[in-house]
Amino acid sequence: MKYTQLGRTGLKVSRLVLGTMNFGPQTDEADSHAIMDAALDAGINFFDTANVYGWGENKGRTETIIGNWFAKDPAHRDKVVLATKVYGNMAADGDAWPNHDKLSALNIRRAVDASLKRLQTDHIDLYQFHHVDRRTPFEEIWQAIDVLVQQGKILYVGSSNFPGYKIAQANEIAARRGGTIGLVSEQCLYNLAERRAEMEVIPAAQEYGLGVIPWSPLHGGLLGGVIKKEVEGGRRAGGRAADALANTTLRAQVQAYEDLLDKHGVEPGEAALAWLLTRPGVTGPIVGPRTAEQLASALRAVELELSDELLTGLDEVFPGPGPSPEAFAW
Repeated sequence: MKYTQLGRTGLKVSRLVLGTMNFGPQTDEADSHAIMDAALDAGINFFDTANVYGWGENKGRTETIIGNWFAKDPAHRDKVVLATKVYGNMAADGDAWPNHDKLSALNIRRAVDASLKRLQTDHIDLYQFHHVDRRTPFEEIWQAIDVLVQQGKILYVGSSNFPGYKIAQANEIAARRGGTIGLVSEQCLYNLAERRAEMEVIPAAQEYGLGVIPWSPLHGGLLGGVIKKEVEGGRRAGGRAADALANTTLRAQVQAYEDLLDKHGVEPGEAALAWLLTRPGVTGPIVGPRTAEQLASALRAVELELSDELLTGLDEVFPGPGPSPEAFAW
């Protein structure tokens, strides 16, 4: 495994991030523990989750599965950089009591204590704001975070799904307050088929020293050889990939992408991850394996070297927006 610093911090994290969103809803606890064992054995030390994972009536279930894994072997906790998120409504029926969601100081305090209990740990290494809260001022948010840092409950803070201007606003207010390190990472939707983050989010992250943690690196399976799987195995795409393939223009792009990688003898899913690892500012993509086999495929991507010719070809199939502000200004 290869490692890098998380943004401007001294924290060393693996170039792949283990995403746990499937733990509970699609992968049972025993298999989830086996995947975490395999990830740690392979050198992945960066685990990402969220308080709402488990979804519906099972919100919090994923954190509980991770906490049970830590309890089985306390040495695991010392080896893992643990990231979770706050924002979502944790009521099972979606009917939250006032102040039981978003980023008020009250909810942050309540949510972090609940996550610590489920995760069976005394601290969270990276506490991430899952979404922008348009009603809570950052002065209040940072005051709440400062207290949690002083209490030793969290160490670093990151954002998720933030636009570039909110990254700037959050860190400028943190700087004015003094004594607050501010955001150190941004977790955003970013992959070959969805490159809008290159216009504002990634430049802002680089300017303020945030590590970029892409989620959905295969764009819901679209970049994992979905057309080839349809043809060879009759396995039809679902979710985001199915919606995308309904667009004939995008389907043609995906076909060109798979043809290009077939020519170079590279597996599509591994190439999509390897491409992200070449991108400026990227700490590491989040991989969310449902099985041990999917984890093994992701691990191969870390060692995959993409040729200049292939990188050029990928840009031709999925061109990015271009540099900012030129991409939208003229």
